[in-house]
Amino acid sequence: MLWWFGGWTIPLFIAFIAVMVLSIYAQIKVSSTYKRYLAIPNRKGITGYEMAEDLKREFQMDDLSIERINGELTDHYDPRNKKLALSANVADKASIASVAIAAHEMGHARQHAEKNLLLRFRDATFPVLKFSSQAAIPLLIFGFIVSNSNIVLAGIILYSVIAIFQVITAPIELNASRRALVMLKGSSYLSEEELKGAKKVLSAAALTYIAAMAAVLVQLLRFIFIFLGSRD
Repeated sequence: MLWWFGGWTIPLFIAFIAVMVLSIYAQIKVSSTYKRYLAIPNRKGITGYEMAEDLKREFQMDDLSIERINGELTDHYDPRNKKLALSANVADKASIASVAIAAHEMGHARQHAEKNLLLRFRDATFPVLKFSSQAAIPLLIFGFIVSNSNIVLAGIILYSVIAIFQVITAPIELNASRRALVMLKGSSYLSEEELKGAKKVLSAAALTYIAAMAAVLVQLLRFIFIFLGSRD
């Protein structure tokens, strides 16, 4: 298993450390920013659930269902069922963070309704991603153990699918956040000062998408270098 510790070049190792630092910082930042603005009420006293319902009516999205789910920061939009799922704090609290996160998920619903090309591609390839996520690492490990370059190459190809998915996900999430801010401002849910807080919440979340993308790309490069080195 010594191969697992190989594949490093100095630039790649520096990039790996930078990505790890960014990932840790992003998690701390999103948690602290979320908690800070979850404790600050918005001026209209509107909850994330109420705002999502308002936007649903405004955009005439009659086939969209909005549900409460358990957990913290588990909010998501499911395009397969046209379901917007909001965690309890987001659904039921009238805070700046609550409406910011709910608006972000509504941004995804709007992307789906408008047939956003990147979102459609990501959703269409999800079964391939699911298989790749389950098979890539086991294939890589097995391929390196038995010194079979074809198996290793297959593992790298599957891991590349994961990397492509992350690269596509980042702009989708950033676009949803931009849509969220437009909706929050256009419908006057938040004041200019409150919008600054909402932007901080969404910007902190954006760091996690960027960190995840960078981490996968660095790991992919490492696997490629290990593969190339094993053929020398």
